[in-house]
Amino acid sequence: MFRYLTAGESHGPALVGILDGIPAHLGLDVSAINATLARRQGGYGRSARMKIEHDELEFLAGVRGGQTLGSPIAVIVRNRDHLTPKVRALMDPISGSGDPLTNPRPGHADYAGALKYRQRDLRNVLERASARETAMRVCLGAICAQFLDALGIRTQSCVAQIGAVEAHDLDEWDQAQVEESDVRCPQRDTAAQMIAAIDAARSAGDTLGGRFIIRIDGMPVGVGSNRQPNQRLDGILAGALMGMQTARAVEIGLGAAVAGTPGSQAHDVFAMERESVVRASNRAGGIEGGMSNGQPIVVRVSVKPIPTLMKALPSVNLHAGSDAPATIVRSDVCVVPAAAIVGEAMVRLALMAPVLEKYGGDSMEETLENLERSREASARLFAR
Repeated sequence: MFRYLTAGESHGPALVGILDGIPAHLGLDVSAINATLARRQGGYGRSARMKIEHDELEFLAGVRGGQTLGSPIAVIVRNRDHLTPKVRALMDPISGSGDPLTNPRPGHADYAGALKYRQRDLRNVLERASARETAMRVCLGAICAQFLDALGIRTQSCVAQIGAVEAHDLDEWDQAQVEESDVRCPQRDTAAQMIAAIDAARSAGDTLGGRFIIRIDGMPVGVGSNRQPNQRLDGILAGALMGMQTARAVEIGLGAAVAGTPGSQAHDVFAMERESVVRASNRAGGIEGGMSNGQPIVVRVSVKPIPTLMKALPSVNLHAGSDAPATIVRSDVCVVPAAAIVGEAMVRLALMAPVLEKYGGDSMEETLENLERSREASARLFAR
C-alpha cells in the first residue's frame, strides 16, 4: 500500500516527509529532485522569502547508495528563515512565543482553524496552512516522478491564465519554452501581458489567481477502476489537486465546457489505422469510466488569488471583538507558476497507488516485469 505524510510549520525548523510503498532498487537522482524544488521557488510575483530559502533534500531513511531499500523513505527540507533570531524566538518548538495574531484573513484557514483547534493565536493555524508546506509535497512528488519515469509515465505543466490574461490553444506546448518563462507560459506575448498584470496587482496591493494545465503522457490503459467510486482515476486526481491550498476547480478533458456540448461533439470516436485502434480526439482528457484509456491525461486546475493582500481586506479583531483590517504577513502577489509545480507533484503522488495496485511489486525489477506482462497480454487480447 502506498501512502505519504508531511509535517512542519512554515517558519519552523524544517519540513519532513515520509513515503511508504516505493519498491526497492529505484535509483534516485538527488540533483533532479533539488532542481524541481528550485522550480517551485521560481515564478514572477513571488515573495522575498524565496530569496532566503534554498531548498535541498536530505534523506533520513529508506535509501542507501542512491537506491531505495523498499522500506519507508524519510526526508527533510530545512527552513533557513528559521535560523534568523526573530523567527527562531517566535517559532522554536519548545520556547517559541510572541504576541498573538488576532485578525483573520478572508479566504484563509485562520478563522475556521482557530475555532476547530481552539487556538487563540492564529499563528498556530496559519503556520501549517501556509503554502510553504508544499515544498515537501514537491520533494516527495519528485521522488515519485522517478518511479513513474521508469515506467514511461511523465508529467509536464504550463500556465494558461493569470488574472484576466489567458493563453489559448494549449493542447500541446514546448516544455522548454515553459521553463524559460518567468510565468511558465509558453506563449511569449501572453506571458508579457501576465507579467504586466502581476505588476499592476502589486502596485494596487492586490493578488491574482489563474489556471494551469498538467499533461500526463505514457499512461498505460486501465489504471484506475470503475468498480468503486473511490477507485476512479479522475476522482483520485481531482481529489489530490483539490487538496492544494489555493485550488478551487479541477477539470479533466473538456471539463466544464462539456455541459454545453452535444454528445456528437463531446466524445472521442474510435477508428482503425492499419492494425491499431486510434482516437480522433482527446475530449475525455485520457480517462473514461474512471480508467486511463491510453490517451494523454489532461487536467486543468483553477487557483484563487492568495488571501494575504498588502492592502488588507476588512476583518475583525477576535480578541477585542471589533472591526479591524486583516493580518498582513510577507506574501506573494501571484503563485500560479509555482502552483503548477505543486500540481505536478500532487498528480505524481496521486498516481502512485493506482499504478502500484496494477503493476506493483517489492522491487523495481518485479514492477517492470508486471508492466511488460500486462502489455503483452493486452496485445494478445484481440489479436487475429
